[in-house]
Amino acid sequence: MRAAIIGGGIIGGGWAARFLLNGWDVSVYDEDSKSIDRLRYVIDQARVSLPQIYDGQLPQSGNLSVHSDLASAVAGADWVQESVSERIDIKSAVLGEICKAADKAKVIGSSTSGLMPSVLADGLPCADRFLVTHPFHPVYLLPVVEIVPSPKSSQDTISTANDVLVSIGMKPLLMGREIDGFIGNRLQEAMWREALWMVKDGIATVAEIDDAIKYGFGLRMAQMGQFETYRILGGDGGMAHFIAQFGLVHPLSKLMDAPGLDDVLASTLAAQWDEQVGNKSTAELERLRDANLVGIIRALRATNSGAGGAAVDHDARVKDNEQKRGGAARAENFDTIISAAVITASPDDSIT
Repeated sequence: MRAAIIGGGIIGGGWAARFLLNGWDVSVYDEDSKSIDRLRYVIDQARVSLPQIYDGQLPQSGNLSVHSDLASAVAGADWVQESVSERIDIKSAVLGEICKAADKAKVIGSSTSGLMPSVLADGLPCADRFLVTHPFHPVYLLPVVEIVPSPKSSQDTISTANDVLVSIGMKPLLMGREIDGFIGNRLQEAMWREALWMVKDGIATVAEIDDAIKYGFGLRMAQMGQFETYRILGGDGGMAHFIAQFGLVHPLSKLMDAPGLDDVLASTLAAQWDEQVGNKSTAELERLRDANLVGIIRALRATNSGAGGAAVDHDARVKDNEQKRGGAARAENFDTIISAAVITASPDDSIT
């Protein structure tokens, strides 16, 4: 099986790592040669982190090829994942090129974080094979992915997308209807807006807001969602009691409005972010994030909760698949998958 990743940035690199570490061959196209450096970095990060959340060994990794031509990257691929810039004009043009070359692909997914699939599918000759498959960063560790079909997406495409995503250790969330921003990003945006208001009004600093999340309700939400958590807070009376006691009779937030990100607020945010982070580099913060996520997911395995439950399920699938093939699962070794030669590779050179 082969996946074609169009756009080798943070999200595209995460998709490439997720497929590669689960045994798929992967071809990557990006017109920006600098993205190949980022691709190598993301896959190296995934090589360290992803195997740690499983008890068994992942399948033998697939082969990676880097292409300077979109058509050659897409030709013959079983799955195509578009992960280019979040601009409708760019995505529409790229998806049009993909349709022309994706002769074999059963699924053409878009990583858009909020554009409506019906808009992206408009005019596409392969609209029946297209849908949104929106992941969360880092793609190689966080299992949830929102599947958002357009009205033109075929049922076969939807079913195939679900099955493939499950097979690579992800937790598909199939949306019954499309909406701007989907589910996860709408929830994140609501928190983002309220956080901006508190900084703008001088109520809290960036660090204080982050502390409220990471030392408080953020820990709960790693294993129970919003409604599960509030159901417990309702005690024996359940959700009905919670709503009666804590329901939004007197709303606390400003969710119907958002502060403008003017120069003053932008400067305040930048200064407080710099103070919060100190001298840590982005790479250091990413390694810290991945190590923390691995620890949380490992802990959640013990009770089969949240992302830990997804890891347990994927362990069982990998083991079952290897037994059916009559071989033991093989250890990952990415030491030679990407070398410095990638940067100067010819369009169809394979990296092994």
